[in-house]
Amino acid sequence: MSSAEQTPLSGTERTSAGGAQKAVGGTEKAVGGTERTPPPTRLAAAAAVAAVEALGLVAGGVYMLVKALTGSPGDLTGALTGAVTLVVLGLIPLAAARGLWLRRSWSRGPAVITQILALPVAWQMLQANSALIPAGAVLGVLAVTGLVLLVSPATTEALGIRRPGQDTP
Repeated sequence: MSSAEQTPLSGTERTSAGGAQKAVGGTEKAVGGTERTPPPTRLAAAAAVAAVEALGLVAGGVYMLVKALTGSPGDLTGALTGAVTLVVLGLIPLAAARGLWLRRSWSRGPAVITQILALPVAWQMLQANSALIPAGAVLGVLAVTGLVLLVSPATTEALGIRRPGQDTP
């Protein structure tokens, strides 16, 4: 067995054969023979939070699009622009979720920014006198949970991000 087959991949290594993988036991095995362990629990949970937020944005955009096309909005152009904007904005946390799952260090930045931007949105939803209050509470909990998971030392280590003052190995 070669040393490449014995060493698990870190967050910055890539598979040499186009990234194709197959599951073997509790780990994934890349086509080139290297093993990749599943992401740590906190990193997987952070990826799940980002994915849920992405799906919420895309679902909201699709809802607005359907409503604009089937109803009679006062401003069709504004409604379509808002719908497309939500769908496109949903792609950012979706890409971040995928990057977190694959242990890409770049993905933490967009994920953190998404959580920070979700907090004032959640606050505004909580101030409404409507059915948006429960949605605001859920969004607030997701955003705070996502932030805690993303700044956790376990997540930072799994992504291969060095803390300030940490020596280079």
